[in-house]
Parts: sequence; structure tokens; C-alpha cells
Amino acid sequence: MRIKKGDTVMVITGKDKGKHGKVLKAMPKENRVVVEGVNMQTKHAKATRQTGAEIKHLEGPIDASNVMLYDAKAKEVIKFGYAVKDGKKVRVSKKTGNVID
Repeated sequence: MRIKKGDTVMVITGKDKGKHGKVLKAMPKENRVVVEGVNMQTKHAKATRQTGAEIKHLEGPIDASNVMLYDAKAKEVIKFGYAVKDGKKVRVSKKTGNVID
């Protein structure tokens, strides 16, 4: 999977198309990511001795193929490839050639 935790991504398809946010969790085995503010789900929590009953709004996972890396400077989605710089494998923007990592 090419998307990592902490990346800023934009949703390119589905009910949240056009929204962008930071990746909170990446799940490479399932090929899914959890993006901040995207695919909001409602969870009802039962009352316990310490806390009362509440309704939580949490982000749900979406498929990694439904998001693309978002460049905040250019304000558009970008494609990226890999290159070796100073002995390290880094992600590089296809359009500008800038190092992403």
C-alpha cells in the first residue's frame, strides 16, 4: 500500500468525494485507511458505572484505492513514484519532481 499514516489525502470517489484530511490509521493487510473527517459512523455506547450513555461519531475505514495523495501547496491531488536519493527510497511527485517524504 502506498499511502502512509500522516499523509494528507483526498477522497476521489464515494459519498465523501472531494473531502480531504489526514490519514489517522493505515491498514495494509486489508488495503484500507481511516481518514480524518471522512466516512463518519455513529456508535452508541452503553452506560457504565464510570460514564453515561453516549453517541460517538467516529471515522470508519475506506478502501485505499478511493483516495489519492493531496498536495496542499498546489491544492490538487498528485500521482507519485519512487526514487533513491542519498541511499534512501523516497516518494517523488510525478508532476513537479519534489520529494514528498
